[in-house]
Amino acid sequence: MNLIMKMLAVPAAVLALWAVNAQAATNDDIAKRLEPVGKVCVQGQECKGMDVAASVGGGGGMTPDDIIAKHCNACHGTGLLGAPKIGDTAAWKERADHQGGLDGILAKAITGINAMPPKGTCMTCTDDELKGAIEKMSGLK
Repeated sequence: MNLIMKMLAVPAAVLALWAVNAQAATNDDIAKRLEPVGKVCVQGQECKGMDVAASVGGGGGMTPDDIIAKHCNACHGTGLLGAPKIGDTAAWKERADHQGGLDGILAKAITGINAMPPKGTCMTCTDDELKGAIEKMSGLK
């Protein structure tokens, strides 16, 4: 019986030591672990302590070259999945003829067409900014 008591005493001592260490955490340590991992900034409200882009909701005055480099080049630079290539005016003109001109191409770009998502993933781009990018890629005016 004495051997059983000794065998139970060791795990009990380890458990007691662990409990003392677990309680040693301060309230500050606990509060730090419970801090949120992110913050949300609502448009129209002040966002203290956060770097927020000044042009929320707009494309930020992006140039056609900026939009093409960031959103269009991956597909239109290579012709991926049948996308008309940048600078291939004949391919763009053929699309324009079937879709009602440059405004028809713009309408398809806004809603998405085939594998291209709406606005070509540039959800902050204005219609005019998209049109400028299409004009630059296609060579059409």
